[in-house]
Amino acid sequence: MSITPNFIRKEVEEQSYEISLHADDERIADELTVAQLEFGLLNCEIIEEYPDDPRGESCLALGFLHDRIPVHIICGRNPIGRLFLITVYIPTMPKWKDPYTRNL
Repeated sequence: MSITPNFIRKEVEEQSYEISLHADDERIADELTVAQLEFGLLNCEIIEEYPDDPRGESCLALGFLHDRIPVHIICGRNPIGRLFLITVYIPTMPKWKDPYTRNL
């Protein structure tokens, strides 16, 4: 079952998700609150899919905060199928040209 924006929204609305320790550390480093992540996820779009990830299917979700700051969230599923936030970061140069485009 693929990870869709609707699945992500439902899990966030129901508070049925987990944040990895790595994602939480990255969230704190970027000075993001859990409420900001939730806001971004409620309005996210999937910009990359990783169906063959060895850790299990995952995707890169892009959301925007109230002030239009972009946030990237790698989303997967935990062992019981709930949303699992793998990592979180604000996309910036040199890795990202803009929120949608990797800087190869």
